[in-house]
Amino acid sequence: MGEYEHILVKRDGDTVTITMNRAARRNSLSGEHLGELLAAFREAGESDASGIVLAGAGPVFSAGHDFGDVASRDLMGVRELLTLCTTLMRTMESVPQVVIARVHGLATAAGCQLVASCDLAVAAESAGFALPGGKGGWFCHTPAVPVARAIGRKRLMELALTGDVIDAATALDWGLVNRVVPDDSLDEAVAELLARATRGSRASKAMGKQTLYAQLDRPEADAYAIAVEVMASASQLPGAREGMAAFLEKRKPDWTD
Repeated sequence: MGEYEHILVKRDGDTVTITMNRAARRNSLSGEHLGELLAAFREAGESDASGIVLAGAGPVFSAGHDFGDVASRDLMGVRELLTLCTTLMRTMESVPQVVIARVHGLATAAGCQLVASCDLAVAAESAGFALPGGKGGWFCHTPAVPVARAIGRKRLMELALTGDVIDAATALDWGLVNRVVPDDSLDEAVAELLARATRGSRASKAMGKQTLYAQLDRPEADAYAIAVEVMASASQLPGAREGMAAFLEKRKPDWTD
């Protein structure tokens, strides 16, 4: 994997782990940091890995945008920064691999946006989540986009308007994360969920993930129109043929894709 200044990238078997490595800046997201994350996700997305873990080094997962960087930019510069951040979030959704967030400490503002943009998320009991712009001077407009789709309208309004931190148990109840585990079990829980989420045909799962995102916020009729056509096409994939044959022949499938 490539060499970076603000992140660490490691390949272990079928899993790529991308670790934000600006602990001294609480993994705040400068333009350079976002650019490296985008490059790493694109590189991992083009690989034959089946899963991607997003983690953070140091005491927190991510404190969101780097205000030092934001404050130095004019309107066009901030627009470019937010567009870069949006491109990263949408890339995380579009790569064929399963993307899982490993969350410890605080995940605030764009850090919370990162969690909501991952396919899955496991949080340590010590984790906290916030959209703090609601009690400050710069509202969390873009972080609220994926968070809204994860937790719903009323809970989003509470999170965004108060700016308060919610604990990991509340994040689990609200649907922002999939699991909450003791801090010393975080790595094990991430690996266990990722292993279950990446089994089966990779090609089938990649198409499935992308179709889920394509239909999520569409009217039911449009969602069915997308799903019917993709599912019909997917029935001809080698993985689908092998899965059905294995079921009918009462044997374990041999995934070649």
